[in-house]
Amino acid sequence: MSKIYDSPAEALDGLLFDGMTIMSGGFGLSGNPESLIPEIRKSGVTGLTVVSNNAGADGFGLWMLLESRQVRKMISSYVGENKLFEQQYLSGELELELNPQGTLAERIRAGGAGIPAFYTRTGVGTVVAEGKPVEVFEGEEYVRETWLRSDLSIIKAWRADPAGNLMFRKTARNFNPNMATAGRVTVVEVEEIVPEGTFDPDCIHTPGIYVDRVVLCTVNEKRIEKRTVREKEIA
Repeated sequence: MSKIYDSPAEALDGLLFDGMTIMSGGFGLSGNPESLIPEIRKSGVTGLTVVSNNAGADGFGLWMLLESRQVRKMISSYVGENKLFEQQYLSGELELELNPQGTLAERIRAGGAGIPAFYTRTGVGTVVAEGKPVEVFEGEEYVRETWLRSDLSIIKAWRADPAGNLMFRKTARNFNPNMATAGRVTVVEVEEIVPEGTFDPDCIHTPGIYVDRVVLCTVNEKRIEKRTVREKEIA
């Protein structure tokens, strides 16, 4: 049975509800589900907990859901260049659970693997470890972190086949494969849909068993967050 849907709105139909947890792929502006996020905004759902490395950038990506005040809590690694994210957090309007980047990635991976908790040295002795169990292994302290799972994972891939097998392209791979495994339902937007049997099985990054719905991108801007150039040298 094909997992292909005709539009981002159809791909999200029946999945959204107030107070849900959503995982959203991307790192900076690379690998963001640009077509699905606007449909979540249009739906009007509120009280969202969103798990994502960052929250887009000014005017783009998850920024859209912050601007519409649909997000109650962010579980993230980087506030960075998003001024709206910063303002809402500092004003107390937005709850933030800040994670070291590697810890965030591992918490998501653990959620997909069915591992409820794990220990890491990252964050020991800092605010990251406050209120969390700490144990000693081989003479070193480790802080216990818990898994992350979601009601819905929205991710972006390069190519998919009708069975939902995925390939990602370069850095757009980032958090997306792990999030695909950690969602109760996973919806994927892709740049290209290929016929069944196109993929070499050894080249599939995410097997279709983790993917519920696939839709072609309607937005594919691939913005550059910061452009740095050097002056042309005089010959």
